[in-house]
Amino acid sequence: MNFSSDELSTMVFRRVVRDDLGEFSLDSQMLSMLMELDGKRNLGVICQKIGIDLNASQTIINRLVELKLIETARADRRILDNSFFQYLKEQLILAIGPVAEIFIEDAVADLGYDLSNFPSDQAAELVDLLSREIQRDEKLAAFKKNMVNKIRETSV
Repeated sequence: MNFSSDELSTMVFRRVVRDDLGEFSLDSQMLSMLMELDGKRNLGVICQKIGIDLNASQTIINRLVELKLIETARADRRILDNSFFQYLKEQLILAIGPVAEIFIEDAVADLGYDLSNFPSDQAAELVDLLSREIQRDEKLAAFKKNMVNKIRETSV
């Protein structure tokens, strides 16, 4: 399966666990790419992290797919919309103040995404990461309760 460089930047790949691993000759770029493919981050983010040009990654990805070492991550992954992030920001502002937006952007980036492509199945992990910034127990409890309800509402 060959992928064009235009579609590659937004694609997400994951490593394949194989019982019949043969001997493969991987150069350092292929190995670096293989180690970073986690089924969460898109290829554009990964290429930027490891310093590989997106056009050069096309050959690497095609070879790794050919060797059956990677596959595309499931395409049915739902992305959180702006209303979720607006609610998250409002709730976090109540808990920690106006720096909430910066914490959200940093946490999303730490998880390997950006606000425009954050998967809904990672929402709980994001809330958990952000809740670590809340010092007061009563504000922490309210934040978690409200966000759990929002996540349940979003996943329906």
